[in-house]
Amino acid sequence: MNKTILITGAILALLAVLLGAFGAHGLEKLVDAKNINSFQTGVRYQMYHAIGCLILGNMNMLQQLHRRRVFYLFLIGIILFSGSIYLLVLDEVLGISLESIGFITPLGGSVLILGWIFFIIYLSKIK
Repeated sequence: MNKTILITGAILALLAVLLGAFGAHGLEKLVDAKNINSFQTGVRYQMYHAIGCLILGNMNMLQQLHRRRVFYLFLIGIILFSGSIYLLVLDEVLGISLESIGFITPLGGSVLILGWIFFIIYLSKIK
């Protein structure tokens, strides 16, 4: 499981760098400054949690079940939080109205928060 967490964390970090570069250099021609700022928020949170996965994957002192639980919460949170921001920013470019998925962003944020809460709880149980 550690290898999966580490590889996924590295892929998420790579994608955050690529999306960040796109947001900084390609998106400005397509959307306004407010949307670029929102896009960068999604990228930032994706990178924070990718780094969290890289740390988590190296924490053998946590039980495998606990590592897996935090990992899946981070992964689901990234997909819901950052993914929904990316889609909401690009909906105009894609030519589809995605306003109806706006509720997914705070749901994803809540999942990320839950991941950190579990992470803290599991860390506090280390002897």
